[in-house]
Amino acid sequence: MNSHFFKLNRTRLIEQVGAEAIVLTAFTKMQLAGDAAQPFWQEANFWYLSGIEYPDWRLIIDAKQGRSWLVAPEKDEAHQLFDGSLSAEAAKTISGVDKVVDRKQGQSVLRELAKKYDSVHTIGGPPYSKYVDFHLNPSTAEFGKELKKYFDTVHDCQDVLAKLRAIKQPEEIGAIKAAAALSVDAFETAKEKLKTSCFEYEIEAEMTYAFRRQNATHAFDPIVAGGQSACTLHYTANTSQLRKDEMLLIDAGARLASYSADITRTLALGNPTGRQLAVHAAVQTAQKEIIKLIRPGLALEAYVKSADDCMEAALEELGLLKKRDDTAAFRRYFPHAVSHGLGLEVHERLGGFKEFMPGMVLTVEPGIYISEEGIGVRIEDDIIVTEQAHENLTAALSTEL
Repeated sequence: MNSHFFKLNRTRLIEQVGAEAIVLTAFTKMQLAGDAAQPFWQEANFWYLSGIEYPDWRLIIDAKQGRSWLVAPEKDEAHQLFDGSLSAEAAKTISGVDKVVDRKQGQSVLRELAKKYDSVHTIGGPPYSKYVDFHLNPSTAEFGKELKKYFDTVHDCQDVLAKLRAIKQPEEIGAIKAAAALSVDAFETAKEKLKTSCFEYEIEAEMTYAFRRQNATHAFDPIVAGGQSACTLHYTANTSQLRKDEMLLIDAGARLASYSADITRTLALGNPTGRQLAVHAAVQTAQKEIIKLIRPGLALEAYVKSADDCMEAALEELGLLKKRDDTAAFRRYFPHAVSHGLGLEVHERLGGFKEFMPGMVLTVEPGIYISEEGIGVRIEDDIIVTEQAHENLTAALSTEL
């Protein structure tokens, strides 16, 4: 992405919120262990508006005056030596802002804006925070408190940004297609290596190599789950031995040029049993039918209802659902959503739209998990909504067992 992309995103945000001042912070680094930091991933909205991949930067926009600043973090000589830094010139070139300033100058800019405007827009806490069981990156919450010292009112503009990000621009679609193609290639390699691999981690290693040799990373912790482990939806240990009487569920995707892919396939490790074949076929059929539904203008509520109908039919066929209104049994064997948005983050919102819109990218990932039988099957593809219908970005990868 060039600076024009980030400048355009800032302009689009200004047009939507009609704000006087917009101020965002990057994420900060987090501890891995001892004195080592976690691998750094930027806050997606901050990157979307600035292109800056480094921690602790800030972005200030005077919307009425059409001016923007990047505020560089303070770094002592020791951290400069060990970690390096992004120069002011490089930051300006990447982002297209008017000026790059230091922390002290950034505070002066905020004070001047506070004299002119009573309110400011920023990014608040994530809407899903009550559902997670890990600590959130503290930078946005701490910065929100700091902004309250300057401005009377602090507004959260992440809903507006979610709506903007839900409709992908051509550059974004190109990046997602590249990530999807790389992911398909990695899956093909992994499938070949099944013949000679003995452990789940060997398959993970093959995919990691395929990504890193193309300057990509995993978009999320990969899932390589044999047999019973596939019934743990976010199983990431990937340490068990591969058994010929089991199936192997692989959920992985490349993150390339900041954009993500997300694919799942379930593969036979030996000669599958009749029951394994039946469960896989039911999920495969359901996924094909659900993908067929996707078209611009289809109400999301209607999509979810039709997708659930497909999954109910699959569970009935397998003898797992006796009555269509047995919600408990339905969610026991299909406990997750059938789709999520995809882009800068592997799980993105669809922006609050009520219907599918051209340019949306989402996954379709039905699954059936029968813990008592040690069978877990999921099939997932990445779909873009087009002007006429849809395009399956990962269709080149077979869904056959």
